[in-house]
Amino acid sequence: MSPAMRFLQIMCVCMFMSAVEARIWAWMLSMPYSPPKEGPVGLKERETETQPASQEGDMVSCEHDRACGKGFSCDRHFGLCVPLRQEGKYCRRDAQCVRGLSCMFGKCIRSIPVGQEGARCKVDKDCGSSMCCARHHGEMVCKRRLVLGESCFVPDGGLAFSINQICPCDEGLLCRGNGQPQKRETDFVYQPETTTWTCQGPKL
Repeated sequence: MSPAMRFLQIMCVCMFMSAVEARIWAWMLSMPYSPPKEGPVGLKERETETQPASQEGDMVSCEHDRACGKGFSCDRHFGLCVPLRQEGKYCRRDAQCVRGLSCMFGKCIRSIPVGQEGARCKVDKDCGSSMCCARHHGEMVCKRRLVLGESCFVPDGGLAFSINQICPCDEGLLCRGNGQPQKRETDFVYQPETTTWTCQGPKL
């Protein structure tokens, strides 16, 4: 092979290699640059990514509160661990509220000491003096007995009476009508401003 032909071949190889190298560099430069996350922030994020959800109480299946971690309770309807609720939040039972709160009337409220007005009860003796245990919005709570002149009429039964009840008149008083006797067989509509039944003292 003549020197001219050899020189021509070398030039062709160099040009080919330059084109390939240029293409490789163009491909590498077109790739987005993603520097690794360094320091405590990046480490914390990586730990969060690998940490199982069960350690944080999210979306953990349960059948009772013991299956959930601190600060969580078991929502038995959905079978999942949920965070404890703060005051004023909706609830279905006491265990769903934070310490010091009770689930009353569907919301987390501050717990009322036993025996005081508004506290939960089962029978009259669970309440203090001059009080009885009666339903309020379906919940059995301590209510004060009615005093002289207060409306005292109650129906024989029915839905209204089963949800909200009133205590009898205070000791020494009787529930009596002031006008025409009200028919107790009719449906009860509680209208304390129009009823003629009030707590009265014994007639002499």
